[in-house]
Amino acid sequence: MPEPGADILVVASREPVALEVWVPLEEAGHRVRTVADGLAAITELKRQLPDVVVAEWEAPGLDGRGLCEAVRGDPELRDTHVIVMTSSARAERAAEALEAGADDYLATPFEQTELLARVRAGRRTSQLRASEARLRALMANVPGAIYRCAPDREWTMELISDEIERISGHPPADFIDSAVRTFASIIHPDDRERVENAVFEACKARRPFVLEYRIQHADGDARWVLERGQLVHGTNGRTWLDGAIFDISARREAEEERRRREAEQARVAELRASRARIIEAADAARRRIERDLHDGAQQRFVAVALQLRHLLSRLQKTAPDAALLLEDALDELQRATDELRELARGIHPALLTERGLVRAVEALISRLPMAAKLHEAPKERLPQPVETALYYVIAESLTNACKHADASAVTVDIGCAQGRAWAVVADDGVGDARMTEGSGLGGLSDRVEALDGRLTVQSPPGRGTTVRAEVACD
Repeated sequence: MPEPGADILVVASREPVALEVWVPLEEAGHRVRTVADGLAAITELKRQLPDVVVAEWEAPGLDGRGLCEAVRGDPELRDTHVIVMTSSARAERAAEALEAGADDYLATPFEQTELLARVRAGRRTSQLRASEARLRALMANVPGAIYRCAPDREWTMELISDEIERISGHPPADFIDSAVRTFASIIHPDDRERVENAVFEACKARRPFVLEYRIQHADGDARWVLERGQLVHGTNGRTWLDGAIFDISARREAEEERRRREAEQARVAELRASRARIIEAADAARRRIERDLHDGAQQRFVAVALQLRHLLSRLQKTAPDAALLLEDALDELQRATDELRELARGIHPALLTERGLVRAVEALISRLPMAAKLHEAPKERLPQPVETALYYVIAESLTNACKHADASAVTVDIGCAQGRAWAVVADDGVGDARMTEGSGLGGLSDRVEALDGRLTVQSPPGRGTTVRAEVACD
């Protein structure tokens, strides 16, 4: 199939010259437009770019030199192929035309075959330039550096796009033919051998390669890049590497940050688990001590009291004075028993283990010397560590309300939903309470945090105190 005709713009101020060019081109199947001078040519070029411009060198107004300079100076027109026609065959005139920006020249008079040959060559050049322009546009739009290099140890670049300057900090011209530096020289020393071996093995196996490695940026920092490439075999036996290099520093930093975050989360989780184990061991010890006190010393106190009361009933008849002394001793023994019972309850209330958090809190409230109410409470029992943690927070808050807040009323709320359990204790006291290190609530903070929880105190002066503990309840 014959090649379709080219679009030709002829610039000639003299009609005979225009016809001399126009006629053979039309007969050869080309589409020809004609204008009389350089200014009109610029206007026509901006309207529609031709494949080739054939222009008189000597012309009134904007001559061939001016036209060439205008074309090369305009980014939209600079790739246009321009052939100038000169009335002189002298080498100086040809050099002058080429220096001004012409791609080719014809000395008049000329043979039609020469004109057609130069136009065909010009069209091929225009097509090549258009292809290169499309390639440049494609390379400019790719978020990485496109390259072609020799398959040698230095990565000697034949072509590399402008994006390499953003990635490496060095202009692309530095790498072309290793003019200033080799690409291999900016690969991080710790990665260079690995990269070289991986590329060599891929080329040997004739397969593409994908690598992640570090380069040294011009500012001295290390940057992570991803390179995809492959060995290409030309028809003439020549080989080269084609590929693309992408800056993945942000992705690697994000991955490193994610790893650091996961490691920190694992460390915190292990710390919480360790803290929970310690607290659970302490609670188990508390329960054991409470049982020992209840089943041991407390029961012995009760047994001794029974024996003494039996003795008292006999002494009241035979030795009234001794009976009075024994009554005082029994009262003291009863107070000691009550104190021991209260001590055991403070160490770990048996009611909490046997009946659960709600019943244990109700027992606390029943002993308060102020108006107190349990507003809300879950119907089902909570996990033992959760009940224990919330109980001690509630107990400490109620104690503070009695001893320090000068409160007249207190409320307690207990809840559980969506994997979280909480307890809120609010009083109407003087406020201005603080959860300081060493305080009762401050010491309970570790217990709450061990259950992935948080303990907060809101206590504005004169407006009461609200203590809230929230823990995981899975």
